[in-house]
Amino acid sequence: MTAIGIIGSAGRMGRAIAAAADEAGMSIAGGVDAGGDLAALAEAADLLIDFSVPGALEATLAAAVAAGTPVLIGTTGLETAHHAAIDRAAAAIPVLQTGNTSLGVTLLAALVRDAAARLGPDWDIEIVEMHHRHKVDAPSGTALLLGQAAAAGRNVELAAVADRGRDGITGARREGAIGFAALRGGSVAGDHQVIFAGEGERIELGHRAESRAIFARGAIKGALWLLGKPAARYTMNDVLGL
Repeated sequence: MTAIGIIGSAGRMGRAIAAAADEAGMSIAGGVDAGGDLAALAEAADLLIDFSVPGALEATLAAAVAAGTPVLIGTTGLETAHHAAIDRAAAAIPVLQTGNTSLGVTLLAALVRDAAARLGPDWDIEIVEMHHRHKVDAPSGTALLLGQAAAAGRNVELAAVADRGRDGITGARREGAIGFAALRGGSVAGDHQVIFAGEGERIELGHRAESRAIFARGAIKGALWLLGKPAARYTMNDVLGL
């Protein structure tokens, strides 16, 4: 029986992952939170799943590399230094990193990339997301994942075209910009909408998460797929063969 180690086990996603693992017939090697023994968990587990906080990522990767244990990273709010650390770890072990483990969101990102590639720059792209009141990062990791998909479809870097905040007299919209709007409130698990706005028409592609269970089930599917893979950096696109 495959044993998983959960980093951030006491959090909402950690608890959901434990339930999904049980549903899938997997065992739990253990879980850690702040101050836990990561090294011992990495040695005991067949694979690690990390949905904790960006500040814990470096320690997670170090423990996984030392133990030779594959790791799936679903933590959001990652910055450039975090991605560089993931790249270094992926030279030694298989690492799957994603802003969203939902299979539906993974497919949505593929559709967004295709639409952005086929529609011209006269189609404005806006990404709107809403999450529960407790979420601490914005835009969400999923919104950024969708923005990256749109930018890839247009063969540009997201950082060069992202518009992540509008307030006051901002002037006219920049041609080619990819806009973001973040809404927070209630208990929303995650709503995302990508709007392609042209002259006289709009295309709206979206996804609504009704329960965190979908992210947990996707994480388990991704983690099982990661077992036995060679050292490299993977995404949920690889899991679905996109």
